[in-house]
Amino acid sequence: MGFARTCSVALVGVEGVVVEVQAGLEPGVAAFTLVGLPDKSLIESRERVRAAVVNSGAEWPQKKLIVGLSPASVPKGGSGFDLAVACAVLGAAERLDPRELTDLMMIGELGLDGRVRPVRGVLPAVLAAADAGYRQVVVPEQTAAEASLVPGISVLGVRSLRQLIAVLADEPVPDEEDPRDEGRPDPSLAGLVVPGTGVGAGLPPGDHTPDLADVAGQHSARRALEVAAAGRHHIFFKGPPGAGKTMLAERLPGLLPPLSPKESLEVTAVHSVAGALPPGQPLVHRPPYCAPHHSATMASLVGGGTGLPRPGAVSLAHHGVLFVDEAAECSPRVLDALRQPLESGHVVVARAAGMMRMPARILLALAANPCPCGRHGTTGGGCECRPSSIRRYRARLSGPLMDRVDLRIAVEPVARAELIALGRGAETTAAVAERVRTARERAATRFSGTPWHTNSEVPGHELRTRWQVHPGALAQAERDLECGLLTARGLDRVLRVAWTAADLAGRDRPTREDVNWALELRTGVRRGALAAAGGGGNHHETATVRPPHEQR
Repeated sequence: MGFARTCSVALVGVEGVVVEVQAGLEPGVAAFTLVGLPDKSLIESRERVRAAVVNSGAEWPQKKLIVGLSPASVPKGGSGFDLAVACAVLGAAERLDPRELTDLMMIGELGLDGRVRPVRGVLPAVLAAADAGYRQVVVPEQTAAEASLVPGISVLGVRSLRQLIAVLADEPVPDEEDPRDEGRPDPSLAGLVVPGTGVGAGLPPGDHTPDLADVAGQHSARRALEVAAAGRHHIFFKGPPGAGKTMLAERLPGLLPPLSPKESLEVTAVHSVAGALPPGQPLVHRPPYCAPHHSATMASLVGGGTGLPRPGAVSLAHHGVLFVDEAAECSPRVLDALRQPLESGHVVVARAAGMMRMPARILLALAANPCPCGRHGTTGGGCECRPSSIRRYRARLSGPLMDRVDLRIAVEPVARAELIALGRGAETTAAVAERVRTARERAATRFSGTPWHTNSEVPGHELRTRWQVHPGALAQAERDLECGLLTARGLDRVLRVAWTAADLAGRDRPTREDVNWALELRTGVRRGALAAAGGGGNHHETATVRPPHEQR
């Protein structure tokens, strides 16, 4: 009896499980049996593998053939097992030395002519192989650069099964034509993209970054945008149509620092599995930006689909920005599904076929009109919406969801003078991004030796006990907590925003002005008059709460 084994990887979400591919030949009627919970596309690999082996010049064994995928309890799907199955069969037939296959990890689809076609999810698959102790992987040539991103792994990129057989048998390696060398498109690249996602879904288009200098006026909103980027605080824009809510949100990714090497691998792995990684771009360096339509379904937002769930918009925006425009037009049930990822940084999707945990550490930006017609509260707006309609419209954004949003900004219509003065003295994205980078570095230094990197990640208990604010800075926040304007979660989030304001201003800890400005951003209540320290009685002094970069 001939026997050989090699390995491949089954993807469950963005996590990989090492699968041992075993092939055994027995005397009997020629048959090919595949066992180990394969899905439809994997069952069809029997025909692809047989044709690929024959067309590669090797002899197909005329015996009873059984290929087992172990562990048998893990569901397996996709065409990425083809290469491992073909090599295991050739090892059992003694065309290849079975000892050469044992420590190899193979990922790739086979065409009927023996060419090796790329598949999605190579990066997370190779990461799983590296974690399991494998050091040699064989992948399609088109995805070799993606696989090489994993340190400590030796990657062999092949164009065809003929080339792989020659390498493993220590024979001369045949040349295979590359369609790109002749200026023809490569049809095999179609396997890297899932139909319906679009190439680069969730990634910034090209190298162009919208400039913050294009936004006329909106000084308060611009300052809040800077705070959101510096501390990764969720933000909500409310204002009439045409005030600039979408313009502001589209410029938020440009303020974020480039991804760290670890973050780049995480983001690239998600986009590779989702089939949204552009060909020729093996590593994502910039924070992703995803803006689903307000009619998005639950599955498209948090993940889902038939069988095992696929990553949704919250995972495509991992370590980047998820912008939900016209938030009040979205399904309340869909929006409330964001509550878990906003707190935990991941989303767990349970389906009958299995459960999947996907990363979803996002910066959420919401935008909505004040009423169905969008003119409520504007000067000369002429809103004709009934009060009950306005209440129902605003209630579509639930209290528990909004309690997780740190910054709430009223975006007013731009005045004529500000429109005319467009481009005169407006700060560019590069200038603001530099302040954001400096503030992030201050926070990272403060949190060195801890698992946190930005102010929004720090648990409230740690923030209250380990890092103290100035004495008396929390007086107004404590009063708001007592009278019900703030929840306990809200107080923690005010503290986080205050620390970000202090980082932007270059201070060691937040002052009373920082906390009160954070309160204003949180509650929408202006803090124009602050109680004077000491003196008692009803004596007050007037103080203006200024943004952080004006307090320097």
